Amino acid sequence: MPHATVPSPGFQAFILCGPGVSLNTFTSNPKDFPKALVPIANRPMVWYPLEWCYRMGVTNIQLITPPESAPALEAALSQNPHLTSLPAPKPDVLAPEDLTQTTGTGEIFRLPEVQEAITGDFIVLPCDLICELDGSELAEAWMIQEGGLGAASGGIDDDGVPIRMGIGGEKSGRRGGLGVWYETKGEGAVKGQETDFIATTPLPASTAPTPTGSLRPDISKLAYAMPTDTLKDISEEKKGFPIRHALLKKHGRIKMLMTHRDAHIYLFPYWVAQMMAHNDKFDSLSEDVVGWWAKAGWQDGLGEKLGLRGILQSSGNKEINDSTNSNELDDEVDVAALSTTQSKPYTNGERTHTTKLASRAQDSSIDSLTIEPPLQIPPILAYVQPSDPSLPFIRRVDTATLLLSISLRLAKLPSMEDAKRDNKSPSPLAHAAKIAHPDALPKQGRVEAENSLLAENVQVGERATIKESVVGTGCTIGSGALLQRCLLMEGAIVGENCRLSDCILGRRCKITGGPRMDEEKTDLRNCEVQEGNVVPWGTDAKNEKFMVFEGLSDEEPSSDDDAQAVLDDLDGDGQMPISER
Repeated sequence: MPHATVPSPGFQAFILCGPGVSLNTFTSNPKDFPKALVPIANRPMVWYPLEWCYRMGVTNIQLITPPESAPALEAALSQNPHLTSLPAPKPDVLAPEDLTQTTGTGEIFRLPEVQEAITGDFIVLPCDLICELDGSELAEAWMIQEGGLGAASGGIDDDGVPIRMGIGGEKSGRRGGLGVWYETKGEGAVKGQETDFIATTPLPASTAPTPTGSLRPDISKLAYAMPTDTLKDISEEKKGFPIRHALLKKHGRIKMLMTHRDAHIYLFPYWVAQMMAHNDKFDSLSEDVVGWWAKAGWQDGLGEKLGLRGILQSSGNKEINDSTNSNELDDEVDVAALSTTQSKPYTNGERTHTTKLASRAQDSSIDSLTIEPPLQIPPILAYVQPSDPSLPFIRRVDTATLLLSISLRLAKLPSMEDAKRDNKSPSPLAHAAKIAHPDALPKQGRVEAENSLLAENVQVGERATIKESVVGTGCTIGSGALLQRCLLMEGAIVGENCRLSDCILGRRCKITGGPRMDEEKTDLRNCEVQEGNVVPWGTDAKNEKFMVFEGLSDEEPSSDDDAQAVLDDLDGDGQMPISER
C-alpha cells in the first residue's frame, strides 16, 4: 500500500465517526461496535479515510466520536491489524463531553473541545468515505486556486486577478474552500441512494495551459448546495424552484446538477472554524455551512448576516490616524479637493458609504475616518468528478445497500500480488491477497477468487460454493452451502446446505444448517442479520432484517400470560424478523 513520503501539506484532518442510523442492523450498540468499525471489504470502515489522509501526507488526524464509542475506537486503533498497519503517528480520538449520537455535523464544530483542537487549515472527512483519488491532487488544486502562492492573499477574483490585500493575514483571511461531489448514476449505480442538488459557475480561464491530469478543468465555483430532498420540498411548496435575480446578475453561466452526491470531503481555511462557531443555527456542514457560504458569494448582505466581516478582517473597522498636525495644512490648502486618489461614494446592498480620503489626508472636521470596503467573500469551490469509470473511485457508504455493493466492488480489485505479477500499479485500496489461505480450501468446493475476498481463519466445507462474496475473519461456511453476493462479518456461521444471496451477516451470527435432502431449507435473499442473531433451519425470507428483540428487557410483561404470548411470537432462539416487530 503506497503512502506519501513528501512533507505534510500542513492540514489537520478531522474524521467524523457518526452514529450510523441507516446501518442500524449492525450499529445498534455503538458502545461496543460503532459505525466507524463496521467492516467494508474486511477492513474497518474508518481505515479508508485514515489511509487517504496518510497517502496525501496528512498525519495530524483526530477522530471525533461520542464519548460512549471512544473506548471501542481506542481499542481498535491499538489492536486491529488493519489499523495498526497504518503509518505512524496513530490518530487521536477526540470525544467531546456534549457530543451525542444525534449531534449535527455543523454543531460538532461549535463544541469547545473541537474549536480548541483546530489550529490551522483543516480537512473534514466522514468515517464512511471510500476514495481512490489522491488527496494531494485536491490539496494542490486548492493551494493554486485559493492559497495565493507567492501572494499571501488567498486566491483569484472573478476577473482572474490575484487578491493581494490579505486583510487579516493568511490565517484569518482571504482563502476559500474546496468540496468534492461525485456522480451517482452510471456504472455501479445503487438504486435509491441519497443525492444532492448543486449549482456551479465556471472559474475564469487560466492564463497558462492546464497540466495534463490536473483537476482544474473540473473545478468550479459553488453557488448552491442542498440535498435533493430539500429541493423537492421547496419545489412542491412554491410550485417551482425560485431563482434569485442576484444570482443571475452575479453569474452569467450556471450549471445545475441533481444526480451527484456530496462526498463530505472539505478543505477549509482556518477562518471557517470561526464562522461555524459564530453561527449557532448551523446544524449540518453540507446543507448549512457549505450551502449558506455558497449563497453568501452572490446574495447581497448575507455575508454580513453570517458575521463574516468581523471574521475575515482581523480588526473590525480600521481607523486612519496621522501623528502630524494635518489641520494646519487643511487651513492653507484644500487637500481633499486637490487629491486625485479621493474615493467616491458607492453603494453595497443597502449600505451607503461616505467619501473616504486617501493616504494621510483628513477632513478638518473629524479626527479619524472609518473604512468599510465591500465585503469580499472567499469562494467555496467544487470539484465535480465526471462520470468516467476510468477515474478514481469515490463513494460514501452509509446504507446497508451501499455497504454490500461497495464491498463487492472492492473485492473485484486485483490483489497486490496479482498486480505485481502483471506489472501493474495496484489500487491503494487493494488487499495483499484475495484469499488469505488458499491451501485450506476444499477440493470439492468452489470459490470464485477473482471477485471474492476470504480473510484469515475461514473454514469452508466440502461442496460449498462462494461466488462474488466477502467473508470475514474466523467465519465458517458449512458443507453444501451457497453464498452469492454476500458479506459476512467476523465470526459469522453459515450452516450446511443453506442458500444465501445478497445478504449481510453481522458478527458472530448463525444461519442454522440442516440435512441436504430436507424439503425445508434455509433460503435468505436480500436479508440483514444482526450480530449474535440465530436464524433457524428452514427459514425462507426475502428483504428481512433479523434483529434481536429487546422488548422483554425494556419493559417486563404485566403477567405470565402476556410473557408467554410474547415468547410464542418469537423464533425458537428468541429472535424475530424486524418486519414482524
